[in-house]
Amino acid sequence: MQLLKMCTSPKNASLMNDAEEIATLYRELSQFPSLSSACIGPEVTTQYGGKYCNIHTEWSQRDLERAENVKFCRQYLIFHDSHSIVYSSPSGNCIEIKGELLSRDSPSGAQKAVLRKTSNSKGEEKQFLEVWEKNRKVKSLELTALEKHGQVYEDDQFGCLAWSHSETHLLYVAEKKRPKAESFFKPKGPMLSNEEELAKTEQRDKAIKGEQFVFHEDWGETLVTKSIPVLCVLDIESNNVSVLESIPEHISPGQAFWTPGDTGVVFTGWWHEPFRLGLRHCTNRRSALFYVDLTGGRCELLSDDTKAIWSPRLSPDQCRIIYLENQASGPHQQCSRLCMYDWYTKLTSVVVDIVPRQSEGEFTGIYSTALPERCWAADSQRVVLDTAQRSRQELIVVDSVSGNVCSLTKGSPPGSWALLTVDRDLLVARFSTPNCPPMLMVAFLPPAGKEAEMNWVCLEEASPIQEITWDVRTLKPPPEQDNPQYRGLDFEAILLRPTQVPEKTKFPLVVTPHGGPHTVFTTSWMLYPAALCQMGFAVLLVNYRGSVGFGQDSVDSLPGNVGSQDVKDVQFCVEQMLQKEPLDPQRVALLGGSHGGFLSCHLIGQYPGTYRACVARNPVVNMVSMVGSTDIPDWCLAEAGLPYDQAALPDPQQWTEMLHHSPMQYVDKVQAPVLLMIGEDDRRVPPKQGLEYYRALKARGIATRMLWYPGNNHALSGVEAEADGFMNIALWLIQHLK
Repeated sequence: MQLLKMCTSPKNASLMNDAEEIATLYRELSQFPSLSSACIGPEVTTQYGGKYCNIHTEWSQRDLERAENVKFCRQYLIFHDSHSIVYSSPSGNCIEIKGELLSRDSPSGAQKAVLRKTSNSKGEEKQFLEVWEKNRKVKSLELTALEKHGQVYEDDQFGCLAWSHSETHLLYVAEKKRPKAESFFKPKGPMLSNEEELAKTEQRDKAIKGEQFVFHEDWGETLVTKSIPVLCVLDIESNNVSVLESIPEHISPGQAFWTPGDTGVVFTGWWHEPFRLGLRHCTNRRSALFYVDLTGGRCELLSDDTKAIWSPRLSPDQCRIIYLENQASGPHQQCSRLCMYDWYTKLTSVVVDIVPRQSEGEFTGIYSTALPERCWAADSQRVVLDTAQRSRQELIVVDSVSGNVCSLTKGSPPGSWALLTVDRDLLVARFSTPNCPPMLMVAFLPPAGKEAEMNWVCLEEASPIQEITWDVRTLKPPPEQDNPQYRGLDFEAILLRPTQVPEKTKFPLVVTPHGGPHTVFTTSWMLYPAALCQMGFAVLLVNYRGSVGFGQDSVDSLPGNVGSQDVKDVQFCVEQMLQKEPLDPQRVALLGGSHGGFLSCHLIGQYPGTYRACVARNPVVNMVSMVGSTDIPDWCLAEAGLPYDQAALPDPQQWTEMLHHSPMQYVDKVQAPVLLMIGEDDRRVPPKQGLEYYRALKARGIATRMLWYPGNNHALSGVEAEADGFMNIALWLIQHLK
């Protein structure tokens, strides 16, 4: 993959301020693709005894002309001796992937299943399930026409496409079929012949009157078309699709796979009564592991039904299921347990428990939104996954018998890793740094006890941007800001700055606290910070106390203290950096989204003398007005330190407490000009939050501008919105940091 030559920062280290230059810089940086998935083909032995396999990778790249993310694939050949890679090479050029929603190779690698969407001349969308074998398509089934269910789920929350071990059936998740609805006043058609009249009458009888406008709950942000998922099985030979009927009505199934012997299906089931809460980025929703016996039709509970579980993965020997577990309440993301269910003894064990506090230089716990679909080693005893470890994403291997945890990347160059897949002990991973786009890496997992001897080979290189320098800073809050319940916690920040330090001037600083609040910035490639740094800004990414990756105590220290502890951490970090680095204290700005926007709005109100400009993307500004319209009302109460009950209404004291934690209470003190960026379809932080702040600022004479992006949700990740957003951010900062 040919990487573009980078734009260099001006030699005098002054800010790039020409709009066309900035657009050119953004265009070049945005063309670096992101690596999304990989799968490893069957092992082939040559006539001379050598072994090789094919690695299929899928990438995504922003196409500014088409205003969309383009998906493409590339193949690589790996020659190996089962312990190390002898030779590797790309196989051909990149090929764009069109209409493919899901794809899975069969267990033997001989076949491939593809879920594809197409549109006809009328613009009607259809879904097809295809089976490919060797050099041809052997099956193409139009699922839409069968009318057994609604749209197939292609998301990574519920969705799956699982081959049976016998390779005769496919398992997937789809929306439950809804009865047709029609108006009470729909006119009857003209009289037809008896046979035609009978058919029409039957069709009319099936339609339910008065149901046209019934509200159907959905699963919130990014899952607005998902309401009632059902498990579906395709018999490949007969083309018959059946919907499994044994799932309890109060449970929504997903993440399913076949049991040993194909006698049943295991799935994650989420409780959806009394009503659905947002599921995306919420690993605290009550859920459990279930088993449906296809021979007897019964549904069994396999795990604790008071927890939140996800990502169940069956071992290669089909004896054990590993999965992640959280508390079914509290922070949306937490330190997780890694649990294991033995299929034959029916016993559940905790392999890796929650880590309250990191010991010096030791493992900080598991913080993972999902396990890779293939994460088991060939010995069916070890599991490989990626997790945040402070401000770095690392690969770890866990022994499921002893519970021992070993880092596979601790001694590697600074940066962050993500595991894409592991098959027959061949690992495929992504590696990047804040100044280097993603690289494709492969290695064989060494035998147990020798995991530190990883020998990584790069299949797709990327050149670091020499004009950007970065490092990680550790900070300890001053004694008066220590949390009395969780004393001694530290936190970190990642500082990016132009490599060339100016002699007479200092860098303007853009301060970026992350969202969540229980997420983390890792030392990986991020487009906006890299582009701002290339323009001549220093960028400070703050992992305040409450971020994941630092132990559960750090996570637990923040609820009840938002708007205070996290705000003070960011301010303390800024003050420390201004003292120690060549940064201009007269040119400091804020840039934050979601909870990062919440903190940005707090900081310009609580410390108005520090900041000269602010950019807030879909910010939380008033927890009181948000609680009744967001898909995560529990967040508003939990982060304010209050109990959440779906049946309870907040009392006046709780309203007061939520307002006390909100940025809106400091709006009278704001002096900095504010740029608001709002996604019209945001279900997480409803757009009226931004509108409320906009009106409050305008009424107080503060320079304010609001950008409103139709068709964009909370992430503002549409290609057009992302590009336009960056340009407006850059020009706003230049204008107000002169």
